[in-house]
Amino acid sequence: MDHFSRRFAFLGAAILFVLLLGTVGFKVIEGWSLFDSFYMTLFTITTVGYSELHGLSQAGRVFNSFLIFFGVTTMFLAVGLVTQTAIELELLQYFGKRRIKNMIDRLRNHYIVCGFGRVGRGAAEELTRAGSPFVVVDSSEDRVSRAIKAGMLAVLADATRDDTLREVGIDRASGLIATLSSDADNLFVTLSAKGLNPDIAICARVAEEESEHKMRRAGASFVFAPYDITGHRMAQAMLRPHVSQFIDFTTKNVGLNVGIEQVRVAESCEFVDRTLAQMQVRRELGVIVLAIRKADGAMQFNPPADAVISGGDYLIAMGEQDSLHHLERLLAPEAGG
Repeated sequence: MDHFSRRFAFLGAAILFVLLLGTVGFKVIEGWSLFDSFYMTLFTITTVGYSELHGLSQAGRVFNSFLIFFGVTTMFLAVGLVTQTAIELELLQYFGKRRIKNMIDRLRNHYIVCGFGRVGRGAAEELTRAGSPFVVVDSSEDRVSRAIKAGMLAVLADATRDDTLREVGIDRASGLIATLSSDADNLFVTLSAKGLNPDIAICARVAEEESEHKMRRAGASFVFAPYDITGHRMAQAMLRPHVSQFIDFTTKNVGLNVGIEQVRVAESCEFVDRTLAQMQVRRELGVIVLAIRKADGAMQFNPPADAVISGGDYLIAMGEQDSLHHLERLLAPEAGG
C-alpha cells in the first residue's frame, strides 16, 4: 500500500502547488485579496465556468491562460489517478480473495481457528510454532488484517455460518478451535462443525461455568475456561514457582528449546513389542518418556523401563525439538518420509 500513499501524496502536493501558484499570481498581478485570488484559482482549475470576479488585465489573462492549462491538466490527472487506484484496489481484493481460496482448497488435515482475539491469537501462534497448517476465521476486518500481516491464512467471515465453515474446508480439517467472544457463538460453531464433520476434534472456549457441560454435550472434545485456568496458574506460580517456570519452559519455549510432544507408534514400526529399555530413547536421543497412552485409551504415567510399546500407542515425551522430531521419524516412518 506504500505506492498508493506516495501516489496520493504527490497528487495532493500538485493540487496545493497549483492553488498556491494561482492565488499568489492573481494577488501580485491584479492586486486582489487573498480570498478573491484563491476563489478565482479554484473555479478556474475545476472548470466550473463562473465569470471573472474582476476584470483581468493583459498580464492577468496571460497568467490565467497558463493557469488553465496546468491547473486543468492537474485536475484531470487527479481524476485519472483516483479512478486507477479504485480499479487497482478492486483487482487486488479480487485476486487476494482468489489466492486465499486456492490456498484453503489445498489444505488437508488442517485446523480452523474461529476468532482471533487474545485466546485465538495464542492458539494461532502455537499452531505456527508447531508448523501445523491452519486458517483463521473472524468477522472483524482489523483482526483479519492483523492475522494476515503476521503471515497467517485468514478469512473475513462469520464463523457461525455453515457456508463459511465449508469454505475453509471443514470436511477436510482435523480440528477446530472455537474462541469467539460469546459462549453462544462457540456453542453454535461446535454444533455446526459436528454436523458438517462428525469426526472433527473441537476445542472450545467458555466464559461461564454452566456452559462447559453444554459444550461437551454439543460435541466439543476439549473445553477450556480461560479465567479458571489463569486463576489456577497464578496460584501455582505463588505456591510452586519452580514448577510453574518448568511448565512455561516446556509449553511456551521460554528460554529453552524444550517441549512436550505426543508421538504415535506406527503398527509397522520396528520398535513395536519392544520395551522402553530396548528402545534406549533417553540415552540415544536425550528424550524422556513421561507417559504412554495405550491404544485402548488407558494412560500409563511414568512408565517403567520394561513397559512394552504397541502399535497405536502414543508416547508423551519431553526433550529438545530436534530430538522429538527424530523420535517421531523413528516411530512413524511412513509419516516421517
